[in-house]
Amino acid sequence: MSTSIQTDRTSLQAADAADPLSAFRDRFSLPEGVIYLDGNSLGPLPRGAAERAAEVINNEWGQGLIRSWNTSGWFELPSRLGDKLSKIIGGNDGETVVTDTTSLNLFKALASAVRIQQQDAPTKRVILTERDNFPTDIYIAEGISDFLNSVNAETNEHYEVRLIDENLPLEKALDDSVAVVALSHVNYRTGAMWDMDAVTAAAHQAGALIVWDLAHAAGAVPVDLNGANADYAVGCTYKYLNGGPGSPAFIWVNGRHQGRFWQPLTGWWSHAAPFAMSDSYTAANDVRRFLCGTQPITSMAMIECGLDVSLEADMDLVRVKSLALADLFIALVRERCGEFGLELVTPESHAERGSHVSFRHPEGYAIIQALIDRGVIGDYREPEVLRFGLTPLYLSYTDIWDAVEILRDILESKSWDAPAYRARHAVT
Repeated sequence: MSTSIQTDRTSLQAADAADPLSAFRDRFSLPEGVIYLDGNSLGPLPRGAAERAAEVINNEWGQGLIRSWNTSGWFELPSRLGDKLSKIIGGNDGETVVTDTTSLNLFKALASAVRIQQQDAPTKRVILTERDNFPTDIYIAEGISDFLNSVNAETNEHYEVRLIDENLPLEKALDDSVAVVALSHVNYRTGAMWDMDAVTAAAHQAGALIVWDLAHAAGAVPVDLNGANADYAVGCTYKYLNGGPGSPAFIWVNGRHQGRFWQPLTGWWSHAAPFAMSDSYTAANDVRRFLCGTQPITSMAMIECGLDVSLEADMDLVRVKSLALADLFIALVRERCGEFGLELVTPESHAERGSHVSFRHPEGYAIIQALIDRGVIGDYREPEVLRFGLTPLYLSYTDIWDAVEILRDILESKSWDAPAYRARHAVT
């Protein structure tokens, strides 16, 4: 364990008292008696978000009615929130919009990158991604490839999706045929983190463009997209950014592509003058081109509450505490639960780790259900993975101690071995 924090509860209480981020815990509404280790899947409710939603519903919609598109700034929300979010991911003003879902935004980014390559390097027809990527990222890449092949059925312009894995590492897969590389900065299952600078440079060296999925990175680890010279990025706002269930996602486009980027979902909100109601499409000349249709204002308005909290926090301090919490969690599981067959699947190297820790166990699903029943909320991912989000703004060191103690009791007593804990829910 690389942190100086000792693994006894008294020392951890002292560490909590000295924690420079401890005040942020009061910025969130968390249920009494719950240790929430699932902020990597759905962040908790920021204080003020419910009031903001009520303001939108009761006053802006209820009283302002349609006038609020102008008087309450609804129309500008995607760009205004995008500029706030851009500061968290190393972007500039005018490079990010908050809109749609991560899947839709990934489709837009990949389509745009392929279009640029069709113009600059038409023989590059491979979309490179990771076999262990979040499934939707693979599915979207396959969908674009299938579509391109269907419209080019009479030509030799065959597109394909290539998956890197332990048998085909990135350095071998990244050849002259690759048009676009699409990777998650932090792996959704294991928490493994790519070196953004090095991978982006390697992609560019091979003549490829790169799209980063920041779903498990934005708000959790330091991200500097412009510093890495990345091309595109997408991500959600409902995890570490605490935007609420299903809150709109975001897309970032490097300013150097502003004159060329294109996307096929040319809805009216991406038009240069949407209310001109023209019968032909003229794209907006900025990142608004990546919008599509009318925005979900209530959900979008709540995002700002979480963004404001993240912007107040020092990301360097967040990263230091995130690593310390993870080191502590790993050390305590080994010390207190070492005999029960939990296999760490998260990298121990700080440079290779995001902000969640995962263990594998044959009874992982039942163990997670038993933990949830005891007030320790993590989640489960196939195959057999217990996943724990370690979010520094509201978790304490003693939370980690208490969570591991409950885990140890569940494993020792085998209380997880009950029919109720084995019954699969629709959402795991």
